[in-house]
Amino acid sequence: MTETDPEPDGAASDSVEPEAIPLLAPAEGVPPLSIYPSDIARAAERLAGGTGPFAIDAERASGFRYSNRAYLVQIRRAGAGTVLIDPVNHGGDSLQVMAPIAQVLGSDEWILHAADQDLPCLAELGMTPPRLYDTELGGRLAGFERVNLAEEVRRLLGLGLVKGHGAADWSKRPLPQEWLNYAALDVEVLVELRHAVAAVLEEQGKSDWAAQEFEYLRSVESTPTRRDRWRRTSGIHKVRNPRALAAVRELWTTRDHIAARRDIAPGRILPDSAIISAATADPDTIEKLTALPIFGGSRQRRSAQVWLDALARARQDPDPPTGTEPVNGPPPTSRWSRRKPEAAERLEKARAGLAELSQRVSVPAENLLTPDTLRRLCWDWQPVPDVATAVDEFLTQAGARPWQRELTGPVLTAALTIDVS
Repeated sequence: MTETDPEPDGAASDSVEPEAIPLLAPAEGVPPLSIYPSDIARAAERLAGGTGPFAIDAERASGFRYSNRAYLVQIRRAGAGTVLIDPVNHGGDSLQVMAPIAQVLGSDEWILHAADQDLPCLAELGMTPPRLYDTELGGRLAGFERVNLAEEVRRLLGLGLVKGHGAADWSKRPLPQEWLNYAALDVEVLVELRHAVAAVLEEQGKSDWAAQEFEYLRSVESTPTRRDRWRRTSGIHKVRNPRALAAVRELWTTRDHIAARRDIAPGRILPDSAIISAATADPDTIEKLTALPIFGGSRQRRSAQVWLDALARARQDPDPPTGTEPVNGPPPTSRWSRRKPEAAERLEKARAGLAELSQRVSVPAENLLTPDTLRRLCWDWQPVPDVATAVDEFLTQAGARPWQRELTGPVLTAALTIDVS
């Protein structure tokens, strides 16, 4: 859907930009940061004295730290205002110190924007929602083209959120006052935004769809981490030789261990480009290694022997890895037409049908059905007499929600019936 396309019923038009009222500071001012256990306990008491759902956000230090932990938690509730909590600098056990907050938060709905980003780090603190409302996911289901927090707040509430510190190093201490101002604003109008998104979904007849999605997001277990994570090294497509691939693996693994031990983002220990360079050149002396880009710097010179040892382990590997990663599922779709042309035809028809459905109901195709589920269905499909039942059973096993199965089932049945004589 483009800016000039007709909007779904109940959605505000993007074609005319409303004049947003700048929201520069919290209405009650920036609250003090709760750091010590006594501060956090008082914050819990304050929240317990409020009513209704909790607007919640968390700030991490992605790109700076190895862990995905929360370095700041912001919570707002009607009648209680906003509290800002430092969950790492209190000098005690995080689960124990945060327990009063977790207990209060278990009493009502959580409102988050892009909840999948924050739920894992909040769970590490012992906090899990009894009910959930995700304003970003709600915006996707409503057909909004742009669903970042600032855009939804502008569109639905006519307010302009201050920008600037979302990608900051939130592990920094002390936290600057302007960062705390930014963080408090992230939950300032989240309750109002939730009601506005819900009103649009209700008008579009999508409230039940949203409820199913929120409950799935709240309760779904995280998927296992990819086994060969080293294969995601940027530039690895340039490495073809198995011995060089072994070098990439050993350098990546060494870097990962150092990053985890020091809680520093791996790229700040050694950039991917340096790993590819060393794996390709395969230096066997410190002089040769430090002649390469990056490795000549003073910090890398001090660690030169560590990287040389990793390269030596790669040379000694009796069974170096190949360029093909063990596959769990179908091969890349670019190979389908050659290896399994009937599956490629199924996928093409199914994608076309889902694209038409996406336009008709104003929901992104990936929210109607995950691309992985669609690929697995089309690749593994075997003709059966009752296509509709088989499709529904497959989608159920894949975790598709009832509203998704109801909408996509007929489309997929039509695409797969071509194989039944």
